[in-house]
Amino acid sequence: MDVTQLEMFVAIVDTGSISAAARRIHRVPSNLTTRIQQLEASLGVQLFIREHQRLRLSPAGHDFLSYSRRILALIAEAKQAITGEEPSGTLRLGALESTAAVRIPAILAEFNQRYPRVQLDLTTGPSGEMIKRVLDGSLSAAFVDGPLSHPALGGIPVFDEEMMIVTPSSLAPVKRAQQVDRLPLYAFRNNCTYRHHFEAWFAADEAAPGRIYEMESYPSILACVAAGAGVAQMPRSMLEIMPGSSQVNAWPLSDAWRWITTWLVWRHDAQTRQLHAFTQMMPPPERPD
Repeated sequence: MDVTQLEMFVAIVDTGSISAAARRIHRVPSNLTTRIQQLEASLGVQLFIREHQRLRLSPAGHDFLSYSRRILALIAEAKQAITGEEPSGTLRLGALESTAAVRIPAILAEFNQRYPRVQLDLTTGPSGEMIKRVLDGSLSAAFVDGPLSHPALGGIPVFDEEMMIVTPSSLAPVKRAQQVDRLPLYAFRNNCTYRHHFEAWFAADEAAPGRIYEMESYPSILACVAAGAGVAQMPRSMLEIMPGSSQVNAWPLSDAWRWITTWLVWRHDAQTRQLHAFTQMMPPPERPD
């Protein structure tokens, strides 16, 4: 097993085919095929499942991908440390949809200006999915809901989000969950920690949402609430930038549930120069009085 084989393996995963990977790393496809077969032979496992001229990762391949990315990142970091060059390469970040829309655009723009040799790759999704991708090595770091709990992860708190219950404009002010007991709820998928937070708010007041409708975006959630179809929860920072926010009412959750801290997290063993530079630009969280 050598570095070139790892680069080939990762390129095939990233591009989805041997031919595309060959073009990316300037090799002929037959060379990649031979080198990957040699890599599999040296490991004693199949990294890909081959079906009708298509490749998909085997279970062993998924595990090996995490290690491959980390090894290649460490090699790149070592080269940069020795040569003294400024950060370069790709920094793959994940973020909650609200964080990507409101909190980090200015930070990403400043990072691009300060480190033009680093290519930023941003993916959005719920916290559970982002943490999984940080752990498997496909993301360098991610903005997720705190607090930090996984032993393999390091991180820093970066933003405090004020959580609001969003209701139809016809509904009276809401101060507790009992007032919206059994009303339909609009939320993201079940791996969204914001959703878990909202359901816990209901449970703490011995109430429960009615039917939960899973949506894919904040605009669709807001549209349903504005139509009088149910209630939702979202950060104040996100609500304030959305068209249509004037068509709903919004009230802060009770004090124990009002704030959620967003963290930037990464693997302890996968720090890179690009990531270190990025973390140095993070502001400390500031909670309004």
